[in-house]
Amino acid sequence: MNHSAERSVSTYLTGFVLAIVLTAIPFGIVWGGLLTGMAVYAIIAVAAILQVLVHLVFFLHLDLKSTPAENLFFLGFAAVLIVIMVGGSLWIMFDLHHRMM
Repeated sequence: MNHSAERSVSTYLTGFVLAIVLTAIPFGIVWGGLLTGMAVYAIIAVAAILQVLVHLVFFLHLDLKSTPAENLFFLGFAAVLIVIMVGGSLWIMFDLHHRMM
């Protein structure tokens, strides 16, 4: 096996281990009932964002040095769209919840 193949396998294994850990942490906190309320949601959100970054870096090999600027621009645009969709959905759900109470 050549050096680039070893590097690729080790990169994928590192990403896989990090993804497992970032999945296990929120799962363990929720399952064990260690935290309640908004703290749980914050930990889940932070772990989700970190997991997205792990997937982008270790599996898609996106970084700021070797990735063309166009790809980073489109990735940023997609992130903005996702934030608008998730934020709008949460806004609508909280508003409906408030109106129903």
